[in-house]
Amino acid sequence: MLLMMAVSLYTVRIVLDTLGVIDYGLYNVVGGVVIMFSFLSGTMSSASQRFFSLELGRKNFVALRRVFSMTMIIYGILSLFILILAETVGLWFLNNKMVIPPNRLEAAHWVYQCSILTFMVSMFTIPYNAMIVARERMGIYAYVSILEAILKLFIVYALLLSSFDKLKLYAVLLLVVTAVITLIYRIYSLRNFKECRFSFYWNNALFKEITAYSGWNLFGSFAAILRTQGVNILLNLFFAATINAAWGIAAQVNSAITQFVSNFTKAVNPQITKYYASGEVDKMSKLVFQSSKFSYLLLLILSMPLLLETEFILSIWLTEVPPYVVVFTRLVIINALVESFSPSLITAALSTGRVRRYQLIIGSTVMLTLPISYLFLKLGHAPQVTFYVTILLSLVNLFARLKMLNVMINFPSVTFLYEVIGISAIVTACAYLVPCMIIMFDIDSGLLRTIITCGSGFLTALFFIYTVGLSKEERQFLNSVLLNKISLIKTK
Repeated sequence: MLLMMAVSLYTVRIVLDTLGVIDYGLYNVVGGVVIMFSFLSGTMSSASQRFFSLELGRKNFVALRRVFSMTMIIYGILSLFILILAETVGLWFLNNKMVIPPNRLEAAHWVYQCSILTFMVSMFTIPYNAMIVARERMGIYAYVSILEAILKLFIVYALLLSSFDKLKLYAVLLLVVTAVITLIYRIYSLRNFKECRFSFYWNNALFKEITAYSGWNLFGSFAAILRTQGVNILLNLFFAATINAAWGIAAQVNSAITQFVSNFTKAVNPQITKYYASGEVDKMSKLVFQSSKFSYLLLLILSMPLLLETEFILSIWLTEVPPYVVVFTRLVIINALVESFSPSLITAALSTGRVRRYQLIIGSTVMLTLPISYLFLKLGHAPQVTFYVTILLSLVNLFARLKMLNVMINFPSVTFLYEVIGISAIVTACAYLVPCMIIMFDIDSGLLRTIITCGSGFLTALFFIYTVGLSKEERQFLNSVLLNKISLIKTK
């Protein structure tokens, strides 16, 4: 994962240098129009994983194969629908509403069409990925991630050598990489899971069950996509492509550091669903507590250097630092920290299948990001106001999730506030105390200060995570694991 993060950040730097700020911003915002339609596939992904996990929990492999075949058919229908939507409404929006330099309009169309194809190809990866997650075969992700990183390095190399329009080439090569990764997941699934062999199967009752569950999740997924890509498009309408470049860089930084947490929760989530399916709600609640806390603490350690020394790290990483990148990066990481408590809570809520009220409340709150941000931008506020709105509404939704889970499954939400959010807040305050004091000594920003502040922050974070963040039971478990590792090393 560290290798993946390093490669991801390196490729962003080279791509930004090669494309330039304007073209990099164009790729992010034009591709974002297509991503707006991904709420459909995102909804089906969570639905597929839930139904796969439920049938695995029941050990009903005949039903599992039928569910897989049904989801593949549904994805085919969705693909056709999204293609029509993207080539009509999306294309009209690109040509008539977006701020694109006239001399780059043709390149923007290349990006748009390649983004549509990339999206269509990636859609058919989702059922296979959902089965891999439901089966808890996470090892394959590490190998494929390494391959993907290598392929993206080849993209960078090709951009440096080619005399062809680099924005067009970048879009085409990303499409090729997506196709290769999709093929690998498909081959792996076919070889390892018998239920992934598609055979035409149609059952009206099963179709209604999957789509009924997906219906309200569709609203929630649409709200999430509207918040992220909608804000990106808003920034393009009010400012220019340079601001979209800053947004894109901040999003890439966020994606790189949150990938660790994403992989952790991806491994935990199927077990949460299985506990609910087998009626072990107490075990499910305990797992939600632990995974939420560990997700936050892991992200806390990973994000500290960037929050403490944002300007210096970005100046080393990027040859040219676009305006607003520093503040965007800090704010997007703060929002990621707030939201790191939520993935396991979301899985617990979705496991129940009773999602109508949940998605209405959460989705409506998330969707408020766009009109509130538009209002502030219309009043003349700086672009970072969109992130302030996002963070505030993320906090509102965190507490709303806890309240609703308490009603849905008698989840101990008050205990969660104390034992997870409260403890995490104390650890955060203590961890930042020493590095912030060092910064206050007015040492000139540079490599020496960065090493001192980040090093002290890392050590204090580890100390307070161990002494304050972990329960007695968790410390005992960690100690036993470490002692076992040490004894294994000694025997070798």
